[in-house]
Amino acid sequence: MAENPRIASIERATKRPWEEWVTLLSGAGGTDFSHKDIASKVYEELEGSMEQAGWWAQSVAVTYEQHIGRRLPGQRSDGTFQLSVSRSTALGVEVLMQRWSEFAAADNTMQGLLAEPPRISGTERRMSWRAKATDGSAVLVTSEPKKNGTASIVATQMGLPSPEANDAARQVWVDILAAFLERL
Repeated sequence: MAENPRIASIERATKRPWEEWVTLLSGAGGTDFSHKDIASKVYEELEGSMEQAGWWAQSVAVTYEQHIGRRLPGQRSDGTFQLSVSRSTALGVEVLMQRWSEFAAADNTMQGLLAEPPRISGTERRMSWRAKATDGSAVLVTSEPKKNGTASIVATQMGLPSPEANDAARQVWVDILAAFLERL
């Protein structure tokens, strides 16, 4: 199996080599643990030693599940698949979401993808645009702040049935976000 691209960031953030995580979790019986139990064990190890310990515990748990062959890349604990595509913009959070909403309402690809009108929510720090796709999966587009006052757009599609559907949807989102950025 090719090395998981998450490993390098996990090692940097947790200040532990990946093999230490594998040894710790396997030695504790991790191959028989549920996802929640794996994440709890990692959290116990990280608690108090770093910011966002819960987020990193989840990341280590997912990567470990991929390592032991329980989960494929992009696969969620319920067996479905999820993808995210993000792009940086020069816009702020609110303006980015306004422009995205206008684009999505007028774009034929987006209209063909959606089974229902989107719901928009959020704060001045982070805004979300959510809808159900025609295939039953969920679509989430967020406008997330960057340190320099600009924002990234992140498109996530969850609940896809297979790796092939996930790959196809990823390409659709790459194309959609490219079209969106061209129109900014």
